Parts: sequence; C-alpha cells; structure tokens
Amino acid sequence: MPALPQAFIDTLTGLPGYDAAAFLAVHESPERITSVRLQPQKVQDVASVFPQLETTRVPWASGGYYLSSRPSFTFDPQFHAGAYYVQEASSMFLEEALRQTVSAATPLKALDLCAAPGGKSTLIQAALPAGSLLVSNEVIRPRAALLADNLSRWGTADVVVTNNDPRDFSRLEGFFDLMVVDAPCSGSGLFRRDPEAVNEWSYDNVMLCSQRQQRILADALPALKPGGVLIYSTCSYAREEDEQLLDWLMDHGQLVSLPLQLQPEWNIVATESPVHKASGYRFYPDKVKGEGFFIACFRKAGEAVPPKKGKQKFAELAKKDAERILPWLKPGADVRMMLHDGEVLLLSPAVAEDMPLLQQLYIRKAGVKAGQLTGKELIPDHQLALSTVISQELPGVELTLEDALHYLRREDLRLGEPLKGWALMRFRGMNLGWAKILPNRVNNYYPKEMRILKSGMPET
Repeated sequence: MPALPQAFIDTLTGLPGYDAAAFLAVHESPERITSVRLQPQKVQDVASVFPQLETTRVPWASGGYYLSSRPSFTFDPQFHAGAYYVQEASSMFLEEALRQTVSAATPLKALDLCAAPGGKSTLIQAALPAGSLLVSNEVIRPRAALLADNLSRWGTADVVVTNNDPRDFSRLEGFFDLMVVDAPCSGSGLFRRDPEAVNEWSYDNVMLCSQRQQRILADALPALKPGGVLIYSTCSYAREEDEQLLDWLMDHGQLVSLPLQLQPEWNIVATESPVHKASGYRFYPDKVKGEGFFIACFRKAGEAVPPKKGKQKFAELAKKDAERILPWLKPGADVRMMLHDGEVLLLSPAVAEDMPLLQQLYIRKAGVKAGQLTGKELIPDHQLALSTVISQELPGVELTLEDALHYLRREDLRLGEPLKGWALMRFRGMNLGWAKILPNRVNNYYPKEMRILKSGMPET
C-alpha cells in the first residue's frame, strides 16, 4: 500500500491508545484479515460453509468468524445463497453495543440510516428481538440498489429498504426505538483494506465529513423517540469525526452517553469526548484483529410518546389469492400478504402494521417479494427463493459446483431431471434461485443484473 501521508500521521499524535511504531508496522505488513458473519436462519455451523479453511470466532459477534485465508466469494454459490455476509470484524462490535444498550425483551423499531452496502443492517436484523422492524436506508440510489440486493440475499421479511435523505425521516417524529448511524467519513480506518483511499485523504475532507455528519444527525434525530438509543460509528481515526462529534451530539441532541463494558483481552481503547466526557471506543489494527473503527452509544432524554399511526389500513391480499401463495411458504410462516404493482409482497406483522406510515418514504424493497400472481400460477420472484419463509418441500435440484456456477452466470443448464415446471436450484441444500424445467429445455431465471461474469466480478 502507499506510504501514509505525514500530514495524516501528524493528526494521530496524542490520540488515546495510539502507538506510532505499532500502527505504522501493521500498515506496512502484507497481512490482511478476512471475516464473515453467518446468516443464523440459514446456517449454524461455519464448518459446513468453509470446510477447507481454519476458522476462529470474532469475540464480540455471535456469528462472526475469521477465515485463515480469503476464498473467492464471487465463485462461492453459498455467498449468493445468502449463507453469510463478508464483514469487517471491528464493525461487528455493533452486536455487542446492541446487546448492552437495547432490551431483548420486546420488539423494536430500528433505523439503519446510512446502511449500504448492508453489513450493519444484516447484523442488526439478526440481533433484534423477534417481531421487530428494521428500516434500512441509503440516500445514494445505486448504493440503495446494492443494499436491497444484499438484504434480499439475507432473506428475511422484517426489513424495509428506503432511498431517502436523512431529513425525510423527520416525518416520522419519535418513531424509532433504535437508530444506527454509521456515518460517511474520511475512511482512514480502512486504509489497509482500501489502499487507494490513502491518496484521497486530506484534512479538508476530514472537516467536510464532520460537517456532513452533523447535518445527517441533526436531520434524523427527531425520528428517535425519547428513551431510544442512538449508536454512532465511523471508520475514521479523526478527533473531528469521533470525540469532538460526540460533544456536538451532547450539545444538540438531548442525549445521555451510555458507557459499555469491555473485556480486557479485546484490546479496544476506551476514550472520552473532551468537553462532556461522552464515552467512545477506538479500534486500532495493531491492537485488534480488524480494521480502524470508532463507536459510541447514547440514550435520548425524555419520556417516550406513542408514535402516530398511519391513517390508512394495511391492504391485505384477498383470501382466495393468499391461499394460492401458502403452498410456497413453510408451515407456520408468520407473514402478511400485500399486492403492490402486480407483485405479491410477504411482510412480517411489524412491517405490515407500519406500512401505511412508512409509505411516506421512498421504499425500494419491503419484506420479501413472492412474485407475480397470474390467473394460472404464481411466477415466483428471486427474493422468494432466497427467503427464510419459503417452503423446503418445493421441488428442487441439487447442483454440482460446476452446474451452480453455470446457473449463477445465467448460462444454459442440462439437468436430466424428471421434474417439470418451477424448481429451485440448490447447492449444498441452499437455494440459489429458480429455473423452469420444460420437456426439451431448462429456462434459467437467475436475475440478469445479479449474474456473475467469468472474470469473477458480478455484472453490477
């Protein structure tokens, strides 16, 4: 990687926990850390996904694992099936922060405000109590599309993906119990993972990011209910984006700092903001097995007020049509069905209850899209194939690795199967998507925009 700019190194002097020699040495080392987090509703055993690799646990994440080497995720069908998410280990500490700050006893309404590409959203979804609602937002449209794809792979029906500016959430005053803001930042904590970012660093950009972070938080905080929890994080080492930003929050947000309990062996550095002594936590790559990261937690002062309900009622699918969908779902799947633009959506009860209110936002994805209901059949959607609510009794074909990659490239398949009609294409028992088996051919229905190319890069 390029040499770290001296101007950047100068800004680190005096930071809590900063060890100049160790910090520079780890950035000069060729070692890179690879970590993943399992989708607990699809996979419980990491060895079943990575049988050829040594794995060790990420200490603060229940489903997080370090891999002994980096495989080609693009050419792993299990990645495309949503068995796991490739996520930087330090950022998985969000799970521990949630464990210590929010109740696991009752369902919550959560907002991941700056969510793309989706790592923290998938983590939040897995960590929230059953019956919760997660709104996963991204303001930049192409990144919102990527976010929706990644959450479709994750496969749950309790997430809504929105494409809104933070100020739009002021319409939902006092609605959320939890708000996670992984703010856009100058990115110095990821220099090892993204060496090109080294050449883009400047102190002016640090200050620009700090101002942007303040605007984002000021616009969105009205949507956090009194008594609700704010978790703020960056992948920057800069005081202006970290400790000083905490003081700004204390001055403007009616917030109370929430200290966290750390295990000494984690080697996470506790820090405080200079004025209000708000608690924050720094991750250095020479101290933890992960990249640079900063996180802090707050509770909003005041008494919670019940949020307003939408005036419109949820428009549930007609009973006769819903009965046609049920055979596609696993027994007891707790979903509500809605018809939107000719497509059937499967929504968790929490999403369905608040859908009238959430429709004030620009919704990119809600729950799981089951497909298009015609007079003769359901034309199933790719989201249904990857969902956690699909029936395991549906017809399917177990593919070899070679055939699975042909399928993921949207190439022709020769299956020699006696099945007819819609069938799930599977690899190691995990659904990859749909094909329609006809007497003389197999129609590959893997989404064109998600197919992988022979070069190893997804088309998107």
